[in-house]
Amino acid sequence: MTAAAITIRGITKAFGRNAVLRGIDLDLPAGQVTALMGANGAGKSTLVKILCGVHRADGGEVRLDSQPFVPVGPAAALRQGVVTVHQNINDGVVPDLDVASNLLLDTLAEGGGLFLKRRRMRAEARRIADAVGLEIDVSRPVAGLTLADRQLVAIARAMAHRPRLLILDEPTSSLSLAEAQRLFALIDRLKGEGVAILYISHRMSDIRRLADRIVSMRDGQISGLFEGKPLNYSGAVRAMLGHEITEVDFAIPEPGPAMFETRGLRLKPEAQPFDLVLRRNEVVAITGLVGSGKSALAAVLYGLEPAAEGKMQLDGAPYRPEGAGQAVAAGVFLAAKDRLINSVIPQFDIQQNLTLPFTARHAGPLGLMRRAAERAAAERIIAAMGVVCQGPRDGILTLSGGNQQKVVVGRWMAEASRLLILDEPFQGVDIQARRDIGRRIRDSAADRATLVLCAELDEALEVADRILVMSEHTLVGDHRNENIDLARLMAQVSGSAEKTKEPA
Repeated sequence: MTAAAITIRGITKAFGRNAVLRGIDLDLPAGQVTALMGANGAGKSTLVKILCGVHRADGGEVRLDSQPFVPVGPAAALRQGVVTVHQNINDGVVPDLDVASNLLLDTLAEGGGLFLKRRRMRAEARRIADAVGLEIDVSRPVAGLTLADRQLVAIARAMAHRPRLLILDEPTSSLSLAEAQRLFALIDRLKGEGVAILYISHRMSDIRRLADRIVSMRDGQISGLFEGKPLNYSGAVRAMLGHEITEVDFAIPEPGPAMFETRGLRLKPEAQPFDLVLRRNEVVAITGLVGSGKSALAAVLYGLEPAAEGKMQLDGAPYRPEGAGQAVAAGVFLAAKDRLINSVIPQFDIQQNLTLPFTARHAGPLGLMRRAAERAAAERIIAAMGVVCQGPRDGILTLSGGNQQKVVVGRWMAEASRLLILDEPFQGVDIQARRDIGRRIRDSAADRATLVLCAELDEALEVADRILVMSEHTLVGDHRNENIDLARLMAQVSGSAEKTKEPA
Protein backbone atom coordinates (compact mmCIF):
# COMPACT_ATOMS: atom_id res chain seq x y z
CA MET A 1 0.00 0.00 0.00
CA THR A 2 1.45 3.36 -1.06
CA ALA A 3 1.59 5.96 1.73
CA ALA A 4 -0.69 8.95 1.32
CA ALA A 5 1.14 12.27 1.02
CA ILE A 6 -2.16 14.08 1.64
CA THR A 7 -5.13 12.81 3.65
CA ILE A 8 -8.38 14.78 3.62
CA ARG A 9 -11.11 13.98 6.11
CA GLY A 10 -14.56 15.54 6.44
CA ILE A 11 -13.76 18.81 4.65
CA THR A 12 -16.72 21.18 4.40
CA LYS A 13 -17.03 24.65 2.89
CA ALA A 14 -20.00 26.95 2.34
CA PHE A 15 -20.37 30.41 0.84
CA GLY A 16 -23.38 31.93 2.52
CA ARG A 17 -26.18 29.37 2.28
CA ASN A 18 -24.49 27.56 -0.60
CA ALA A 19 -22.77 24.39 0.68
CA VAL A 20 -19.97 23.80 -1.86
CA LEU A 21 -18.09 20.96 -0.14
CA ARG A 22 -20.05 18.50 1.99
CA GLY A 23 -17.71 16.15 3.83
CA ILE A 24 -14.82 15.35 1.47
CA ASP A 25 -12.77 12.25 2.36
CA LEU A 26 -9.84 11.69 0.01
CA ASP A 27 -6.31 10.26 0.02
CA LEU A 28 -3.66 11.42 -2.45
CA PRO A 29 -0.91 8.78 -2.46
CA ALA A 30 2.73 9.68 -3.00
CA GLY A 31 4.10 8.59 -6.36
CA GLN A 32 0.69 8.31 -8.01
CA VAL A 33 -1.46 10.45 -10.32
CA THR A 34 -4.98 10.90 -8.98
CA ALA A 35 -7.26 12.21 -11.74
CA LEU A 36 -10.12 14.32 -10.38
CA MET A 37 -13.23 14.45 -12.56
CA GLY A 38 -16.33 16.48 -11.83
CA ALA A 39 -18.98 18.49 -13.60
CA ASN A 40 -18.56 22.25 -13.53
CA GLY A 41 -19.81 23.36 -10.12
CA ALA A 42 -19.07 20.02 -8.41
CA GLY A 43 -16.63 21.71 -5.99
CA LYS A 44 -13.27 20.83 -7.56
CA SER A 45 -11.98 24.43 -7.62
CA THR A 46 -13.00 25.06 -4.01
CA LEU A 47 -11.20 21.91 -2.88
CA VAL A 48 -8.07 23.01 -4.75
CA LYS A 49 -8.25 26.49 -3.20
CA ILE A 50 -8.37 24.96 0.28
CA LEU A 51 -5.34 22.79 -0.49
CA CYS A 52 -3.33 25.74 -1.82
CA GLY A 53 -4.28 28.13 0.98
CA VAL A 54 -6.67 30.47 -0.82
CA HIS A 55 -9.68 29.39 1.29
CA ARG A 56 -9.97 28.03 4.82
CA ALA A 57 -12.17 24.98 5.28
CA ASP A 58 -15.20 25.36 7.57
CA GLY A 59 -14.72 21.87 8.98
CA GLY A 60 -12.63 18.72 8.72
CA GLU A 61 -8.86 18.37 8.48
CA VAL A 62 -6.06 17.99 5.97
CA ARG A 63 -2.77 16.26 6.81
CA LEU A 64 0.45 16.45 4.79
CA ASP A 65 2.87 13.60 5.49
CA SER A 66 0.84 12.83 8.63
CA GLN A 67 1.19 16.40 9.98
CA PRO A 68 -1.69 18.91 10.22
CA PHE A 69 -1.77 21.11 7.11
CA VAL A 70 -3.54 24.44 7.57
CA PRO A 71 -1.80 26.97 5.28
CA VAL A 72 -2.60 30.63 6.00
CA GLY A 73 -2.16 31.54 2.34
CA PRO A 74 -0.72 30.36 -0.98
CA ALA A 75 2.86 31.27 0.04
CA ALA A 76 2.58 29.10 3.15
CA ALA A 77 1.24 26.18 1.10
CA LEU A 78 4.09 26.64 -1.36
CA ARG A 79 6.71 26.58 1.41
CA GLN A 80 5.28 23.28 2.66
CA GLY A 81 5.49 21.72 -0.80
CA VAL A 82 1.92 22.05 -2.12
CA VAL A 83 2.26 23.57 -5.58
CA THR A 84 -0.66 24.46 -7.84
CA VAL A 85 -0.74 25.28 -11.56
CA HIS A 86 -4.13 26.90 -12.09
CA GLN A 87 -6.37 26.63 -15.16
CA ASN A 88 -6.32 30.44 -15.49
CA ILE A 89 -2.74 30.96 -16.65
CA ASN A 90 -2.64 34.56 -15.44
CA ASP A 91 -2.89 33.18 -11.89
CA GLY A 92 0.55 31.63 -12.44
CA VAL A 93 2.42 34.37 -14.30
CA VAL A 94 2.81 38.16 -14.21
CA PRO A 95 2.53 39.34 -17.83
CA ASP A 96 4.35 42.64 -17.22
CA LEU A 97 7.54 40.87 -16.04
CA ASP A 98 10.05 38.92 -18.10
CA VAL A 99 10.33 35.14 -18.04
CA ALA A 100 13.28 35.13 -15.63
CA SER A 101 11.44 37.27 -13.08
CA ASN A 102 8.39 35.01 -13.34
CA LEU A 103 10.42 31.85 -12.82
CA LEU A 104 12.03 33.36 -9.70
CA LEU A 105 8.98 35.30 -8.52
CA ASP A 106 8.52 33.39 -5.27
CA THR A 107 12.19 33.78 -4.33
CA LEU A 108 12.05 37.51 -5.08
CA ALA A 109 8.84 37.88 -3.06
CA GLU A 110 10.59 36.36 -0.06
CA GLY A 111 13.44 38.89 -0.31
CA GLY A 112 15.89 36.87 -2.33
CA GLY A 113 18.35 39.69 -2.97
CA LEU A 114 20.75 37.15 -4.43
CA PHE A 115 18.87 37.39 -7.70
CA LEU A 116 18.75 41.15 -8.07
CA LYS A 117 21.87 40.92 -10.27
CA ARG A 118 20.36 40.33 -13.68
CA ARG A 119 23.09 38.04 -15.01
CA ARG A 120 22.88 35.64 -12.05
CA MET A 121 19.11 35.86 -12.07
CA ARG A 122 18.88 34.87 -15.70
CA ALA A 123 21.37 32.03 -15.22
CA GLU A 124 19.25 30.60 -12.40
CA ALA A 125 16.09 31.08 -14.47
CA ARG A 126 17.73 29.27 -17.36
CA ARG A 127 18.56 26.36 -15.05
CA ILE A 128 14.90 26.11 -13.94
CA ALA A 129 13.68 26.31 -17.54
CA ASP A 130 16.14 23.63 -18.70
CA ALA A 131 14.98 21.28 -15.94
CA VAL A 132 11.53 21.09 -17.50
CA GLY A 133 12.59 21.36 -21.15
CA LEU A 134 11.35 24.93 -21.57
CA GLU A 135 13.22 26.34 -24.56
CA ILE A 136 12.65 30.08 -24.35
CA ASP A 137 14.60 33.33 -24.04
CA VAL A 138 14.26 34.12 -20.32
CA SER A 139 14.71 37.85 -20.98
CA ARG A 140 11.47 38.02 -23.01
CA PRO A 141 8.41 39.71 -21.47
CA VAL A 142 5.70 37.17 -20.64
CA ALA A 143 3.07 39.47 -22.19
CA GLY A 144 4.55 38.71 -25.62
CA LEU A 145 4.37 34.93 -25.24
CA THR A 146 1.73 32.62 -26.64
CA LEU A 147 -0.74 31.14 -24.18
CA ALA A 148 1.01 27.77 -24.48
CA ASP A 149 4.37 29.30 -23.55
CA ARG A 150 2.79 31.12 -20.60
CA GLN A 151 1.43 27.77 -19.44
CA LEU A 152 4.90 26.22 -19.60
CA VAL A 153 6.39 29.16 -17.67
CA ALA A 154 3.78 28.65 -14.92
CA ILE A 155 4.59 24.93 -14.80
CA ALA A 156 8.35 25.58 -14.72
CA ARG A 157 7.88 28.07 -11.88
CA ALA A 158 5.93 25.44 -9.96
CA MET A 159 8.58 22.79 -10.53
CA ALA A 160 11.26 24.96 -8.89
CA HIS A 161 9.65 24.27 -5.49
CA ARG A 162 10.29 20.51 -5.36
CA PRO A 163 6.63 19.77 -4.61
CA ARG A 164 5.28 17.10 -2.25
CA LEU A 165 1.87 17.56 -3.83
CA LEU A 166 1.53 18.97 -7.34
CA ILE A 167 -1.96 20.10 -8.40
CA LEU A 168 -2.48 20.56 -12.14
CA ASP A 169 -5.81 22.11 -13.24
CA GLU A 170 -6.52 21.47 -16.96
CA PRO A 171 -2.79 21.85 -17.76
CA THR A 172 -2.92 20.72 -21.41
CA SER A 173 -5.78 23.03 -22.49
CA SER A 174 -3.36 25.38 -24.30
CA LEU A 175 -0.49 23.01 -25.11
CA SER A 176 0.48 21.50 -28.44
CA LEU A 177 0.91 17.74 -28.72
CA ALA A 178 4.71 18.03 -28.34
CA GLU A 179 4.37 20.35 -25.32
CA ALA A 180 1.81 18.03 -23.71
CA GLN A 181 4.12 15.05 -24.22
CA ARG A 182 6.92 16.99 -22.50
CA LEU A 183 4.59 17.68 -19.57
CA PHE A 184 3.59 14.00 -19.38
CA ALA A 185 7.27 12.97 -19.28
CA LEU A 186 7.81 15.44 -16.44
CA ILE A 187 4.84 13.99 -14.53
CA ASP A 188 6.24 10.48 -14.99
CA ARG A 189 9.56 11.66 -13.55
CA LEU A 190 7.91 13.33 -10.54
CA LYS A 191 5.89 10.16 -9.86
CA GLY A 192 9.18 8.26 -9.72
CA GLU A 193 10.46 10.79 -7.16
CA GLY A 194 7.48 10.14 -4.89
CA VAL A 195 5.46 13.29 -5.61
CA ALA A 196 1.69 13.02 -5.20
CA ILE A 197 -0.09 14.49 -8.21
CA LEU A 198 -3.69 15.69 -8.38
CA TYR A 199 -4.60 16.04 -12.06
CA ILE A 200 -7.87 17.83 -12.85
CA SER A 201 -9.06 17.38 -16.41
CA HIS A 202 -12.07 16.73 -18.63
CA ARG A 203 -9.84 15.26 -21.35
CA MET A 204 -10.17 11.51 -21.38
CA SER A 205 -7.03 11.23 -23.52
CA ASP A 206 -5.01 12.84 -20.69
CA ILE A 207 -6.64 10.68 -18.03
CA ARG A 208 -6.05 7.46 -19.98
CA ARG A 209 -2.38 8.38 -20.42
CA LEU A 210 -1.64 9.46 -16.85
CA ALA A 211 -4.09 8.29 -14.20
CA ASP A 212 -3.26 5.60 -11.65
CA ARG A 213 -6.64 6.20 -10.04
CA ILE A 214 -9.73 8.32 -10.74
CA VAL A 215 -11.83 10.21 -8.21
CA SER A 216 -15.25 11.52 -9.28
CA MET A 217 -16.99 14.45 -7.58
CA ARG A 218 -20.63 15.45 -7.74
CA ASP A 219 -22.53 18.10 -5.76
CA GLY A 220 -19.67 18.78 -3.35
CA GLN A 221 -19.05 15.14 -2.46
CA ILE A 222 -16.85 12.26 -3.62
CA SER A 223 -19.16 10.14 -5.76
CA GLY A 224 -16.73 7.46 -6.92
CA LEU A 225 -13.19 6.10 -6.50
CA PHE A 226 -11.74 3.91 -9.25
CA GLU A 227 -8.46 2.03 -8.81
CA GLY A 228 -6.77 -1.01 -10.28
CA LYS A 229 -6.15 -1.96 -13.88
CA PRO A 230 -7.96 -1.49 -16.12
CA LEU A 231 -9.52 1.70 -14.78
CA ASN A 232 -13.29 1.96 -15.18
CA TYR A 233 -13.50 5.16 -17.26
CA SER A 234 -17.19 4.85 -18.09
CA GLY A 235 -17.96 4.23 -14.41
CA ALA A 236 -16.02 7.37 -13.48
CA VAL A 237 -18.04 9.46 -15.95
CA ARG A 238 -21.28 7.92 -14.69
CA ALA A 239 -20.33 8.72 -11.08
CA MET A 240 -19.41 12.27 -12.07
CA LEU A 241 -22.73 12.97 -13.83
CA GLY A 242 -25.10 10.78 -11.82
CA HIS A 243 -26.39 9.12 -14.99
CA GLU A 244 -25.22 7.42 -18.17
CA ILE A 245 -23.80 9.68 -20.87
CA THR A 246 -25.55 8.97 -24.15
CA GLU A 247 -23.81 9.08 -27.48
CA VAL A 248 -24.42 12.16 -29.61
CA ASP A 249 -26.54 11.17 -32.58
CA PHE A 250 -27.79 13.67 -35.13
CA ALA A 251 -28.79 13.72 -38.77
CA ILE A 252 -26.68 15.86 -41.06
CA PRO A 253 -29.06 18.35 -42.72
CA GLU A 254 -28.98 19.37 -46.35
CA PRO A 255 -26.68 22.42 -46.54
CA GLY A 256 -28.06 25.62 -47.99
CA PRO A 257 -26.44 28.10 -50.37
CA ALA A 258 -22.92 29.36 -49.84
CA MET A 259 -22.87 32.19 -47.29
CA PHE A 260 -19.13 32.69 -46.88
CA GLU A 261 -16.28 31.87 -49.28
CA THR A 262 -12.54 32.37 -49.48
CA ARG A 263 -10.44 32.02 -52.61
CA GLY A 264 -6.68 31.62 -52.45
CA LEU A 265 -6.60 32.68 -48.79
CA ARG A 266 -3.08 32.72 -47.38
CA LEU A 267 -2.83 33.25 -43.63
CA LYS A 268 0.95 33.71 -43.60
CA PRO A 269 3.32 34.58 -46.46
CA GLU A 270 5.01 31.17 -46.16
CA ALA A 271 1.76 29.15 -45.83
CA GLN A 272 -0.07 27.42 -48.66
CA PRO A 273 -3.26 29.17 -49.89
CA PHE A 274 -6.62 27.45 -49.55
CA ASP A 275 -10.28 27.81 -50.52
CA LEU A 276 -13.13 27.53 -48.04
CA VAL A 277 -16.90 27.44 -48.55
CA LEU A 278 -19.29 27.66 -45.59
CA ARG A 279 -23.00 27.13 -46.26
CA ARG A 280 -26.22 28.14 -44.60
CA ASN A 281 -27.56 25.60 -42.09
CA GLU A 282 -24.14 23.91 -41.91
CA VAL A 283 -21.94 23.45 -38.85
CA VAL A 284 -18.31 23.06 -39.90
CA ALA A 285 -15.56 22.21 -37.42
CA ILE A 286 -11.89 22.91 -38.03
CA THR A 287 -9.58 20.76 -35.93
CA GLY A 288 -5.81 20.79 -35.65
CA LEU A 289 -3.00 20.96 -33.14
CA VAL A 290 -2.31 24.07 -31.07
CA GLY A 291 -0.48 26.46 -33.41
CA SER A 292 -1.90 24.94 -36.60
CA GLY A 293 -3.53 28.24 -37.59
CA LYS A 294 -7.13 27.94 -36.36
CA SER A 295 -7.06 31.11 -34.29
CA ALA A 296 -5.14 32.93 -37.03
CA LEU A 297 -7.99 32.10 -39.42
CA ALA A 298 -10.53 33.41 -36.89
CA ALA A 299 -8.57 36.66 -36.57
CA VAL A 300 -8.60 37.17 -40.36
CA LEU A 301 -12.32 36.40 -40.72
CA TYR A 302 -13.14 38.78 -37.87
CA GLY A 303 -11.00 41.64 -39.17
CA LEU A 304 -8.42 41.51 -36.37
CA GLU A 305 -5.54 40.64 -38.71
CA PRO A 306 -5.12 41.04 -42.47
CA ALA A 307 -4.65 38.01 -44.68
CA ALA A 308 -1.33 37.72 -46.48
CA GLU A 309 -3.25 37.07 -49.71
CA GLY A 310 -6.64 36.03 -51.06
CA LYS A 311 -10.25 37.15 -51.30
CA MET A 312 -13.32 36.67 -49.10
CA GLN A 313 -17.02 36.91 -49.92
CA LEU A 314 -20.02 37.14 -47.59
CA ASP A 315 -23.45 36.53 -49.16
CA GLY A 316 -21.83 36.87 -52.59
CA ALA A 317 -20.36 40.34 -51.93
CA PRO A 318 -16.70 41.19 -51.26
CA TYR A 319 -15.87 41.04 -47.56
CA ARG A 320 -12.76 42.66 -46.11
CA PRO A 321 -13.39 43.99 -42.59
CA GLU A 322 -10.91 46.42 -41.07
CA GLY A 323 -11.81 45.60 -37.49
CA ALA A 324 -14.22 43.75 -35.26
CA GLY A 325 -16.82 46.54 -35.52
CA GLN A 326 -17.08 46.17 -39.28
CA ALA A 327 -17.26 42.37 -38.95
CA VAL A 328 -20.11 42.54 -36.44
CA ALA A 329 -21.96 45.12 -38.56
CA ALA A 330 -21.72 42.69 -41.50
CA GLY A 331 -23.10 39.83 -39.37
CA VAL A 332 -19.84 38.00 -38.66
CA PHE A 333 -19.55 37.18 -34.93
CA LEU A 334 -16.61 35.66 -33.05
CA ALA A 335 -16.74 34.00 -29.62
CA ALA A 336 -13.05 34.15 -28.76
CA LYS A 337 -11.21 31.45 -26.84
CA ASP A 338 -9.64 31.93 -23.40
CA ARG A 339 -12.72 33.44 -21.81
CA LEU A 340 -10.98 35.03 -18.81
CA ILE A 341 -8.56 36.91 -21.08
CA ASN A 342 -10.67 37.75 -24.13
CA SER A 343 -14.34 37.39 -23.28
CA VAL A 344 -15.47 37.79 -19.68
CA ILE A 345 -15.55 41.22 -18.01
CA PRO A 346 -14.99 40.28 -14.33
CA GLN A 347 -16.48 43.54 -12.99
CA PHE A 348 -19.76 43.03 -14.92
CA ASP A 349 -22.67 40.86 -13.86
CA ILE A 350 -24.09 38.03 -15.98
CA GLN A 351 -26.62 40.28 -17.69
CA GLN A 352 -24.02 42.86 -18.70
CA ASN A 353 -21.67 40.15 -19.97
CA LEU A 354 -24.46 38.58 -22.03
CA THR A 355 -25.61 41.80 -23.72
CA LEU A 356 -22.22 43.53 -23.96
CA PRO A 357 -21.69 43.37 -27.76
CA PHE A 358 -25.22 44.59 -28.48
CA THR A 359 -25.89 47.29 -25.88
CA ALA A 360 -27.01 49.71 -28.60
CA ARG A 361 -29.94 47.42 -29.38
CA HIS A 362 -31.20 47.84 -25.82
CA ALA A 363 -30.86 51.62 -25.73
CA GLY A 364 -33.67 54.15 -26.04
CA PRO A 365 -33.83 57.24 -28.28
CA LEU A 366 -31.60 59.28 -25.94
CA GLY A 367 -29.02 56.50 -25.58
CA LEU A 368 -30.28 55.40 -22.15
CA MET A 369 -30.36 51.67 -21.53
CA ARG A 370 -33.80 50.05 -21.49
CA ARG A 371 -33.08 47.79 -18.53
CA ALA A 372 -36.26 45.74 -18.94
CA ALA A 373 -35.33 44.87 -22.52
CA GLU A 374 -31.76 44.07 -21.52
CA ARG A 375 -32.94 41.84 -18.67
CA ALA A 376 -35.45 40.04 -20.91
CA ALA A 377 -32.68 39.32 -23.44
CA ALA A 378 -30.38 38.05 -20.70
CA GLU A 379 -33.06 35.79 -19.21
CA ARG A 380 -33.81 34.39 -22.67
CA ILE A 381 -30.14 33.46 -23.20
CA ILE A 382 -29.79 32.02 -19.68
CA ALA A 383 -32.77 29.74 -20.32
CA ALA A 384 -31.65 28.72 -23.81
CA MET A 385 -28.09 27.90 -22.71
CA GLY A 386 -29.05 26.31 -19.40
CA VAL A 387 -26.86 28.66 -17.36
CA VAL A 388 -27.09 27.67 -13.68
CA CYS A 389 -27.36 30.86 -11.60
CA GLN A 390 -29.59 32.66 -9.12
CA GLY A 391 -30.42 35.42 -11.59
CA PRO A 392 -29.00 37.66 -14.33
CA ARG A 393 -27.60 40.22 -11.86
CA ASP A 394 -25.25 37.70 -10.23
CA GLY A 395 -21.56 38.44 -10.68
CA ILE A 396 -20.04 36.57 -13.62
CA LEU A 397 -17.27 35.16 -11.41
CA THR A 398 -19.84 33.50 -9.13
CA LEU A 399 -20.46 31.01 -11.96
CA SER A 400 -18.54 27.80 -12.51
CA GLY A 401 -16.22 27.66 -15.51
CA GLY A 402 -18.74 25.73 -17.59
CA ASN A 403 -21.50 28.25 -16.91
CA GLN A 404 -19.16 31.15 -17.71
CA GLN A 405 -18.46 29.44 -21.03
CA LYS A 406 -22.20 29.14 -21.72
CA VAL A 407 -22.46 32.91 -21.20
CA VAL A 408 -19.57 33.61 -23.58
CA VAL A 409 -21.02 31.39 -26.33
CA GLY A 410 -24.63 32.33 -25.67
CA ARG A 411 -24.10 36.08 -26.05
CA TRP A 412 -23.13 35.57 -29.69
CA MET A 413 -25.96 33.15 -30.45
CA ALA A 414 -28.59 35.51 -29.04
CA GLU A 415 -28.57 37.76 -32.12
CA ALA A 416 -28.97 36.82 -35.78
CA SER A 417 -25.69 36.45 -37.69
CA ARG A 418 -24.54 35.41 -41.14
CA LEU A 419 -21.36 33.66 -39.97
CA LEU A 420 -20.78 32.59 -36.37
CA ILE A 421 -17.20 31.65 -35.44
CA LEU A 422 -16.72 29.80 -32.15
CA ASP A 423 -13.05 29.45 -31.14
CA GLU A 424 -12.68 26.58 -28.64
CA PRO A 425 -16.26 26.89 -27.32
CA PHE A 426 -15.84 23.79 -25.12
CA GLN A 427 -12.59 24.87 -23.45
CA GLY A 428 -12.48 23.86 -19.79
CA VAL A 429 -16.04 22.50 -19.57
CA ASP A 430 -17.25 19.10 -18.45
CA ILE A 431 -18.89 16.50 -20.68
CA GLN A 432 -22.46 17.51 -19.83
CA ALA A 433 -21.82 21.24 -20.40
CA ARG A 434 -20.10 20.36 -23.67
CA ARG A 435 -23.19 18.47 -24.81
CA ASP A 436 -25.46 21.37 -23.75
CA ILE A 437 -23.40 23.92 -25.69
CA GLY A 438 -23.11 21.63 -28.72
CA ARG A 439 -26.85 21.01 -28.79
CA ARG A 440 -27.55 24.75 -28.68
CA ILE A 441 -25.07 25.39 -31.51
CA ARG A 442 -26.83 22.86 -33.74
CA ASP A 443 -30.37 23.85 -32.77
CA SER A 444 -29.75 27.49 -33.68
CA ALA A 445 -27.76 26.93 -36.90
CA ALA A 446 -30.53 27.08 -39.53
CA ASP A 447 -30.15 30.69 -40.69
CA ARG A 448 -26.37 31.10 -40.63
CA ALA A 449 -23.09 29.40 -41.43
CA THR A 450 -21.32 28.15 -38.29
CA LEU A 451 -17.58 27.57 -37.93
CA VAL A 452 -16.35 25.80 -34.79
CA LEU A 453 -12.60 25.71 -34.06
CA CYS A 454 -11.51 22.93 -31.70
CA ALA A 455 -8.28 21.13 -30.90
CA GLU A 456 -10.05 18.04 -29.54
CA LEU A 457 -11.34 15.65 -32.20
CA ASP A 458 -14.08 14.30 -29.89
CA GLU A 459 -15.58 17.81 -29.75
CA ALA A 460 -15.62 18.12 -33.54
CA LEU A 461 -17.27 14.71 -33.94
CA GLU A 462 -20.04 15.67 -31.50
CA VAL A 463 -21.05 18.97 -33.15
CA ALA A 464 -20.11 19.16 -36.84
CA ASP A 465 -21.68 18.20 -40.15
CA ARG A 466 -18.28 18.48 -41.76
CA ILE A 467 -14.78 18.38 -40.25
CA LEU A 468 -11.84 20.20 -41.82
CA VAL A 469 -8.25 19.68 -40.75
CA MET A 470 -5.75 22.53 -40.48
CA SER A 471 -1.99 22.08 -40.38
CA GLU A 472 0.76 24.66 -40.87
CA HIS A 473 -1.83 27.42 -41.47
CA THR A 474 -3.57 25.71 -44.36
CA LEU A 475 -6.44 23.24 -44.82
CA VAL A 476 -5.26 19.70 -45.49
CA GLY A 477 -8.41 17.61 -45.10
CA ASP A 478 -12.20 17.72 -45.55
CA HIS A 479 -14.44 15.00 -44.07
CA ARG A 480 -18.20 14.59 -43.96
CA ASN A 481 -19.03 13.55 -40.37
CA GLU A 482 -20.22 10.12 -41.39
CA ASN A 483 -18.15 6.92 -41.36
CA ILE A 484 -14.97 8.99 -41.09
CA ASP A 485 -11.62 7.30 -41.66
CA LEU A 486 -10.25 8.36 -38.26
CA ALA A 487 -6.75 7.03 -38.94
CA ARG A 488 -6.48 9.23 -42.04
CA LEU A 489 -7.95 12.22 -40.24
CA MET A 490 -5.51 11.85 -37.34
CA ALA A 491 -2.62 11.51 -39.77
CA GLN A 492 -3.66 14.83 -41.30
CA VAL A 493 -3.91 16.44 -37.85
CA SER A 494 -0.42 15.28 -36.89
CA GLY A 495 1.07 16.28 -40.23
CA SER A 496 2.11 12.75 -41.14
CA ALA A 497 -0.34 12.44 -44.04
CA GLU A 498 0.50 13.58 -47.52
CA LYS A 499 -0.84 17.14 -47.78
CA THR A 500 -3.15 16.85 -50.73
CA LYS A 501 -5.87 19.47 -50.88
CA GLU A 502 -9.45 18.28 -50.90
CA PRO A 503 -12.47 20.23 -52.03
CA ALA A 504 -14.04 22.43 -49.35
